Amino acid sequence: MIGRRQFAAAATAFAVAGDVTHRAAAQGAKKVLRVVPQAEPQVFDPHQSQANVTSVHVGMVYDTLFSWDADMVPRPQMVESWNKSDDGLLYTFMLRPGLMFHDNTPVTSRDVVATLKRLFVRDTQNQILAGLITGIERIDDRRFSIRLKEPFNYVEFLLGGSNGVAGAILREREALTDPFTPIKEYIGSGPFRFNTAEYRPGARLVYDRFDGYIPRKEPPSGFAGGKVVKLDRVELLPITDAGTAFAALRNNEVDFLDGPILDLIPTVINDPNIVVGEVWPIETYAVLRFNHLFAPFNDVRARQAVAHAVNQRDYMAAAYGDTKYWRECYAFWVCGSPNGTEVGSDAYRTPDLEKARALLRETSYRGEPVVLIGGSDIPAYQQMSLVTADLLKRIGFNIDMQMSDWGTVSARRAKKDPPAQGGWNLFHTSANGAQLASPLTSPSTITTCDGKNFVGWPCDQVEEDMRIRYIREPDPAKQHALLEQMHARLWESMPYVPLGQFKQPFVWRRNVTGVLKANTLVYWNIEKT
Repeated sequence: MIGRRQFAAAATAFAVAGDVTHRAAAQGAKKVLRVVPQAEPQVFDPHQSQANVTSVHVGMVYDTLFSWDADMVPRPQMVESWNKSDDGLLYTFMLRPGLMFHDNTPVTSRDVVATLKRLFVRDTQNQILAGLITGIERIDDRRFSIRLKEPFNYVEFLLGGSNGVAGAILREREALTDPFTPIKEYIGSGPFRFNTAEYRPGARLVYDRFDGYIPRKEPPSGFAGGKVVKLDRVELLPITDAGTAFAALRNNEVDFLDGPILDLIPTVINDPNIVVGEVWPIETYAVLRFNHLFAPFNDVRARQAVAHAVNQRDYMAAAYGDTKYWRECYAFWVCGSPNGTEVGSDAYRTPDLEKARALLRETSYRGEPVVLIGGSDIPAYQQMSLVTADLLKRIGFNIDMQMSDWGTVSARRAKKDPPAQGGWNLFHTSANGAQLASPLTSPSTITTCDGKNFVGWPCDQVEEDMRIRYIREPDPAKQHALLEQMHARLWESMPYVPLGQFKQPFVWRRNVTGVLKANTLVYWNIEKT
């Protein structure tokens, strides 16, 4: 049943969609792709959040120096050419000619240098590289250099940002904004321009093709290659009720559903006008994330208590339904990936509520409210939150479940306030496995003790030291041995609890073609007839 707020949101979205359709028809040949996003983004600063909904926005509006292709190999994007000194310490880069921001000002090395200095403060996975940099210098308008203390093998890879789009290049004026203060203007140099004049929170986000964008000549692959836009605009129409969204797709009122609820896939699977396809190249990973700054989860025994209580099958069945879409997985770096070891997980594969209760009794926890935040507009997150609330009550926690839209959760989870003052203790999230499949790029397993790592801020310097050695180890056999040692350690320190993996289908109308596989949905190369 659709609640009043959901109905109002859906009605607003359809009113806007109808208005746009009318205007598009009046203008003639406008090609508008109407998309129901997974959730509405609340954060638009490329360096403030790596939530998937923000990454979709960033991928359209901004461009990066290097981009990951479909195989996660870094390819030059804004860079035309580059070279590395014989000692591996000095990199010199040349920007492509003709790069323009959406205000029609040229992209120069001043913008790049200012952006990189800001990026290396905020991108948590980039801190190893950031710590090796002794200088980022402008040479002329198209050339800049990066000097390192010692050689590092992943410079090009991480210049795209540690999720492939977080390395978005800003104008110098925005890049000079304090790294912890969100920028206020969203002017990039990417293939789409964010139409702020037509932005209606809760109803519509509009992205117009930027005619000043010059695509690369290579074929598109993931985030890399030629970003050729074949649409006039993309409109994101947030519809919080899944049934309403699927009905809109069937009725040709929208064209595309981003990460839709799995329960309703059978309602369109046999529709000849609809395609059920894949976008993310690696399975998606679901987790329960702890806040390590505050009690009770600053005590490893409380975290282990939760892990001993968890039954992955309960979570996956509640959130993703049919077993053909999901599987259990006890690998912090994704089952099925080259790093998909499950070493150290044996003690947690069979739920043990009595052991969980005993561990909790060993802590100083005495019934204080534990704040569980969750995205009510993403059905899977809502279902996982309900499972967690019930489970943790059974082992002795006093759960205060606070549900809101996912955009609000994404912003709130970055706050380090005490849980009783607007902070949090627990939340669920998921991400396509591409970013999480390596100790180099996975934000979830960075355990630095400087408070600059991914939200939850786990601190385990032993693990972090092993990760640094892993990244710098050239011998594959020694690197794999380090990987397994790290993985066993993670099951001891428990930065979060893995909940399983699932395949996320995407759904679109058959007249939409050219959907690319990438670890975040991209809208270039898509055609609509």
